[in-house]
Amino acid sequence: MKYILFILIFFGFVSKAQVVDKTDPNKSTQKEEDTLVIDSGKKDSLKIFKPTINDYQYQTQFSEKKVFDTVMTFDKTHIFSQYNNRDNFGRAQPANIGAGFNPLVFEVNPEQNLSLLPSNKSYMILGANDVKYYDVKTPTASFIYHTAMKNGAALNSTYTQNIGKRFNFAIEYMGLRSQGFYRNSLAANNNTIFSGHYTSKSGNYELFAHYLHQNVNNQESGGLVEDNLFQNGDSNSNNRQNMQVNLASSSSQFAYRRYYLSHQFTPFNAEKFPFSIRHTISHQGNKYYYNQGALEQYWYKEPTDLVNGFPLATKKYSENFSNTVSLVFNNEKFKLDAGVRYQILKFGINNTVIANGVAFPNELKENRIGAVGNLQVKLLDKIQLNSFLEFSNGSQFKSYLKTTNNLKFEPIKDYFVNAKVNFQSAYPSFNYLLNTSVYGKYNYYLENAKNQSVMEIGGSINLKWFKTEIFANYFRIDNYTYFDSNANPKQSESSLNISQIGGDATFSYGKFHLNTRLHFQNALTNKELLPMPSFIGRANFFFQTQAFKKAAEIQAGIKVYYFSKFASRDYFPILNEYILPDANSFSIGGQPIADLYVNMKVKKMFFFIEGQQMGTVISSNKAYAFPHYPVYDFRLNIGIVWYLFN
Repeated sequence: MKYILFILIFFGFVSKAQVVDKTDPNKSTQKEEDTLVIDSGKKDSLKIFKPTINDYQYQTQFSEKKVFDTVMTFDKTHIFSQYNNRDNFGRAQPANIGAGFNPLVFEVNPEQNLSLLPSNKSYMILGANDVKYYDVKTPTASFIYHTAMKNGAALNSTYTQNIGKRFNFAIEYMGLRSQGFYRNSLAANNNTIFSGHYTSKSGNYELFAHYLHQNVNNQESGGLVEDNLFQNGDSNSNNRQNMQVNLASSSSQFAYRRYYLSHQFTPFNAEKFPFSIRHTISHQGNKYYYNQGALEQYWYKEPTDLVNGFPLATKKYSENFSNTVSLVFNNEKFKLDAGVRYQILKFGINNTVIANGVAFPNELKENRIGAVGNLQVKLLDKIQLNSFLEFSNGSQFKSYLKTTNNLKFEPIKDYFVNAKVNFQSAYPSFNYLLNTSVYGKYNYYLENAKNQSVMEIGGSINLKWFKTEIFANYFRIDNYTYFDSNANPKQSESSLNISQIGGDATFSYGKFHLNTRLHFQNALTNKELLPMPSFIGRANFFFQTQAFKKAAEIQAGIKVYYFSKFASRDYFPILNEYILPDANSFSIGGQPIADLYVNMKVKKMFFFIEGQQMGTVISSNKAYAFPHYPVYDFRLNIGIVWYLFN
């Protein structure tokens, strides 16, 4: 992978050596068009083409094309200060990047449906609908850099180029290595994406394809042995590497691979007969390993708690081969595609055991047949409806049903209403079904599990005043699947009901701005099954102005992030999942986290520089991401985003 990274950097600097700032939207006089045509001034046929920012676009397969965003907006400080380049509101981060998060808000991750994906390995995983395809007039590169927690760094590099007008290819590589503040917490993650997009000259044929390879590897510390030393600010704990942790030689690895090809053919004149045939084929393989150099005393008390002859390292895997054929009807106001899908699913383990007289299966496998459909409607340029439906059935993993329905309309100019009704009924994520371990009490087989059903009803209102968004959501979860305090999977006998309400607003006075985001939530029933903070809030007060004769733009401000105190779930390294608290757990939260920052944009380069956890400069750190897993101490966090348009 280091050779791929070298090639990307080489191409990037070659591009930079030739670049003139041709893409600045502030200098472009024709923002609604793409390439500017400049006449040579002579009576010949020579024309000079000058690209604008609108010539550099990207899309996911089922979305509209978007222009590369090179505008410095306040929300970017929440995105490009994070190692995964996402706004992680509603999450608590432990003392290392690449080590996952504690999810403070209930959310459904579709990548966990009918697959093996441990929850704490999911935060950098890209689904098929997340992969970007590009359309650029000249070779283009981008680099996104982040400092690590202690030794290391994270770098995300992209190189993309069109060959002719109709074919684009892209190579993306992300490498992350971070030691972390505490012992045995090294994170070493990487992913590689090769993608391509082709459209025929007539426009009757279109192809999307990609190969994705992701690894999320972590040492597992097991958390602090003596939390009182951390909480009391003991001087012997000032050097975090001196603090004792529970595990000495454990690590976890997750590998995610996907081959994907989707192509579409329009056999007749699209204006008269807007019908197409789409064929999509993909193969995805997931592997999860838990490795140990030796037995960890933390997990057992007596030799009788061990499984004789069982290996220290364990492996789980899942595979999903999918083949779909769809018929597509498409015009400007109405789009409908529907098709049939054939799948081969596998889930297995490398080593089996017999527990309580039950022999664990080595592999669960089935062939499934199903249907998929998607509907998009646009009316009067003010109403948009997007509906998706997927259904499949099998003998091993039972039926699967997912539907998402989103309605957006504009009752008054510049005021938008979004409403959604989503439903999903699916077999529990495969990590809940089966586990084997040398430690006897962590062997389980959830035989004859029931489908977990999630109903979501909600929406949001976008108001012009103060750029305000107000939202409300309600979840009803039947057969809620969770891990108890002994890390055994359970399913609730009654429904779990969750309400969420909140909003986001930005107040401005001249060059001073205040953005606030509030989130209130409550488990109306079965609160003990999903502990969560009742309130999460964030405030970002900043000053923004142009500088150096408008050659640069500067943001400077303070961010404060807070969630209320609650009895959090524990992090369980063997499974990389979250389990209910036990007698050794304690409540976390109630500790504000404040960051001071200065951001700057120069042409197509952004700098995000912030001092994180400023409160720990004047007092000891007492904040936790999980029980026994503290939040990071003060650190200088730097993010750099650099777009190179040749």
